[in-house]
Amino acid sequence: MDLNHLLAPEHYNIANEIDKHFSEKQALIWENELGERKTITYSELIKRANKLANGLKSLGLTKGDRVIVMTTRLIESYVIYLACLKAGIVISPASEMLREKDLAYRLNHSEAKAIITYHPFAKEFENITETTPFLQFRISFGQEIPGWLSMENLIDGEPETFQTVDTLKDDYAFLAYTSGTTGMPKGVVHSHGWGFAHLRIAAPKWLNISEKDTVWATAAPGWQKWVWSPFLSILGSGATGFVYNGRFQPHKYLKLLQDQKINVLCCTPTEYRMMAKLDDISNFNLSQLHTAVSAGEALNREVIDIFKNEFNIQIRDGYGQTESTLLIANLNVDSKKIGSMGQPLLLEFLEVVDETGQPVPVNEVGTIAIRKDFPALFKLYYKDIEKTNSAYRGNYFLTGDRATKDEDHYFWFQGRNDDVIISSGYTIGPFEVEDALMKHETVKECAVVAAPDPDRGNIVKAFVVLKDNVEPNESLVKELQQFVKKLTAPYKYPRVIQFVESLPKTDSGKIRRVELRNVN
Repeated sequence: MDLNHLLAPEHYNIANEIDKHFSEKQALIWENELGERKTITYSELIKRANKLANGLKSLGLTKGDRVIVMTTRLIESYVIYLACLKAGIVISPASEMLREKDLAYRLNHSEAKAIITYHPFAKEFENITETTPFLQFRISFGQEIPGWLSMENLIDGEPETFQTVDTLKDDYAFLAYTSGTTGMPKGVVHSHGWGFAHLRIAAPKWLNISEKDTVWATAAPGWQKWVWSPFLSILGSGATGFVYNGRFQPHKYLKLLQDQKINVLCCTPTEYRMMAKLDDISNFNLSQLHTAVSAGEALNREVIDIFKNEFNIQIRDGYGQTESTLLIANLNVDSKKIGSMGQPLLLEFLEVVDETGQPVPVNEVGTIAIRKDFPALFKLYYKDIEKTNSAYRGNYFLTGDRATKDEDHYFWFQGRNDDVIISSGYTIGPFEVEDALMKHETVKECAVVAAPDPDRGNIVKAFVVLKDNVEPNESLVKELQQFVKKLTAPYKYPRVIQFVESLPKTDSGKIRRVELRNVN
């Protein structure tokens, strides 16, 4: 297959993909829980991004500088990301759920020179007691904060034109963080060239977006999935993005899909599951919806069937990782293959391999692997050449997910190779939760594993050994849960805590999490 159409030119900046749609067409329709609405055209979005790029340049921020961006589902988020890309600044997305410990690590590991955040989230940065020697600028928007630069003031009077910085396809564009089984999160580096390939793989093949579509991708800023779909795939395709800044409520989501006449929907399996449970789901009219996709974890057959029966929509399950893009999907669904992950979007780049990196026979369990020359594969784990090298076997990058491949090249998910927990689409490393629990005065030892859950796929379960003379009780369970929420992002907290006398270990003293996963 000729892959030249996936390879970016030597001089390339992702921002050009959005700039080329400069027009009076609506880029974004925004709504919040109160029903307040705002819209912005492509031309206005690009002009505002140009003003911010000029403002960032006036501070002395230049090509290659890293900036932590912590915001939420707002039009300003799109302005910030586009401005940073235009200025050649490397964006490190941070979820609004991160806590001071998470943020301090990211600031220092990335050597970020600036923070750009929505004003309600600034307090979490102000709580940081650790020194952050690289940080020079704190920028907030929405409301002025003493000691912070105002983004509104920064762009006031700046020109509406900006000469996009000349970046090479291999120059860094994003530094995203993803959880692992041990240690702190890994910094995943994506180049501008990654964005070129991603846009040409995910947007047309999986999301099925055209310029005529109104698209709702529910992911929040702070995650690579937001970069994938709400930002790059929608705006890079010249479509209109719908943005809802509100809590998930299944009735509300279905009403928005109906009233906004959404053509393409991208949301999590958990969101689909909760909508499918509604008794009155058949009361909604989703006739404008031509494509519905799901990613983050496997979606169960029952939910797929409900949407097919009620709306004649086949949810297209998709699989990808922070380190790559959408890799496998159900596009032309064979009824006999429902429940599978689907087929690779680019067949020659995906394989199921053994521990040495050699492809395994049909229907044999192995690890899903990506050929190292895949155009939308990450560049490296930032500042960690050892982890980067260990992620490869032979000619393949190992995803850590296990599967079989049948004779028709459909992949069938079998679970994780390691102890990473996928819950409601969130990737959670057991170490981060264990590290937080161990800081509590009552905890002697602990181990964290995934436990099956009908709505979230999996939840975080902690096995805790208490210190001598500490009695286990329900009050202590709640105390430990709240304690973890304060130390790390709240989605990581253990929804189940089981007190035990001891933890199963190997002869060398390693905790046998595989044994704990089988405990009811």
